[in-house]
Amino acid sequence: MAIIAAFDFPEVTQEQYEEAVDRLTGGAGLNAPSDWPVRGLVLHAAGPTPDGGWHVTDVWESREAFEHFAAVLMPILQEVGIPTVPPLICEAYNVVT
Repeated sequence: MAIIAAFDFPEVTQEQYEEAVDRLTGGAGLNAPSDWPVRGLVLHAAGPTPDGGWHVTDVWESREAFEHFAAVLMPILQEVGIPTVPPLICEAYNVVT
């Protein structure tokens, strides 16, 4: 079952997001799901929030794929100073790509 994972990071900047992406991909950037260091990503969207933070929404093929990714991501977030926040996770009823 696919899941949606939505994160709101208060007071996180675009620069911090980009630094995390660089570390996550070895500087290759994120242009396709295949650029991620783990398999199972269906969709990734990120952008600034009106209150000066950063929002990320991912769709993953399964909770297991997301948890594998989280194990890779969490140390990187700590390195770049992004506080870990629990995501809103829900089962995806419909995914259109």
